[in-house]
Amino acid sequence: MWRLVPPKLGRLSRSLKLAALGSLLVLMVLHSPSLLASWQRNELADRRFLQLNKCPACFGTSWCRRFLNGQVVFEAWGRLRLLDFLNVKNVYFAQYGEPREGGRRRVVLKRLGSQRELAQLDQSICKRATGRPRCDLLQAMPRTEFARLNGDVRLLTPEAVEGWSDLVHCPSQRLLDRLVRRYAETKDSGSFLLRNLKDSERMQLLLTLAFNPEPLVLQSFPSDEGWPFAKYLGACGRMVAVNYVGEELWSYFNAPWEKRVDLAWQLMEIAEQLTNNDFEFALYLLDVSFDNFAVGPRDGKVIIVDAENVLVADKRLIRQNKPENWDVWYESKFDDCDKEACLSFSKEILCARATVDHNYYAVCQNLLSRHATWRGTSGGLLHDPPSEIAKDGRLEALLDECANPKKRYGRFQAAKELREYLAQLSNNVRIHRKERRNGRLSAQSGIPGTAVWSGLAGEQQLSCS
Repeated sequence: MWRLVPPKLGRLSRSLKLAALGSLLVLMVLHSPSLLASWQRNELADRRFLQLNKCPACFGTSWCRRFLNGQVVFEAWGRLRLLDFLNVKNVYFAQYGEPREGGRRRVVLKRLGSQRELAQLDQSICKRATGRPRCDLLQAMPRTEFARLNGDVRLLTPEAVEGWSDLVHCPSQRLLDRLVRRYAETKDSGSFLLRNLKDSERMQLLLTLAFNPEPLVLQSFPSDEGWPFAKYLGACGRMVAVNYVGEELWSYFNAPWEKRVDLAWQLMEIAEQLTNNDFEFALYLLDVSFDNFAVGPRDGKVIIVDAENVLVADKRLIRQNKPENWDVWYESKFDDCDKEACLSFSKEILCARATVDHNYYAVCQNLLSRHATWRGTSGGLLHDPPSEIAKDGRLEALLDECANPKKRYGRFQAAKELREYLAQLSNNVRIHRKERRNGRLSAQSGIPGTAVWSGLAGEQQLSCS
């Protein structure tokens, strides 16, 4: 039916509908005391809204003073509870300010699950403790597996939590000691001894580990030490605060070529850092999509903003235990599925091999190459390269080999060459841009200038004068 409407009239009709919807929403707000109250009231200072009453079946209390003192406030439409049904992921944007510092900064608030998932968590706790779907969580928690380590238990051991989530699918004692030592929801952090935590803090840690371990990933591999994750700030009840990074990677899908080249290079560097680092922990990204990364508006740095599905394998332990085929390089299988952002992997193999190409595969297939699909688009972040690069064909060949290798161990070599090639492209783009600016300045001063963009396509050069 809409196809019968001429384009201009179609746009006008849609504009009128949006205006009518907006007017209706304003009228609802003005005529509904509850909606108006929710707009005026800071619900982030409400203990029940934060679900602080559900602790220790919560994620922590380290930021409760800031929340309850009104230092954290929702942004604009986030204040309207009417719109919560659209916010399936329970992610909010807010402003936070310290009285001594002055000014405010943007933060991201997460409940770490949908309303349905949180309700299922409550029911699960109650059924395990009482056999009924509803109960007093405060009374129920000490009667669940989350309390199994209460009392005079010295360490968090692999046997206690193995398989609870991706983070601890195959945990080593070294990893678990790191989780406890860096646990931010306790005043006595810094010790790997579990007995230094209060019983309530132990239950909170274990519940977070089982329900959504993202806060523990951010705490254990912090951005302050160079890890490519958003900065963890704190929690109050079932609301976690992390630093706002910037717009999601998806918003740069049609950015200028030089920007996309730089972002692609950073993504490959992230894949390398998470695979090979001095700590000998391999952090494998099991959920890779354009929505799980963000870009800093000032420094242009790419950061992982969704770390729920990160599997950590201890390479030091693998080399020590030497499981079957531990030293055989593992090549992930290309999966040309008909869904968006799909990956093929075996968690058991990721946990048992010292050399794995999973992160290169995930980034190339789901973000960079022509196989990447997201929100109805295809072509990947590096779509539509400049003509001289497309004609040379090297970039396309490296992307294809990285996503779907034709040679044995081809992805390992392609990923290495792709990182180097993208670094070269990014550097040459910056040089070209600088020389082009100098050329303009020279022209303005009457001095002839020449800008050269070279090395992008083997021996091929593009000169402008």
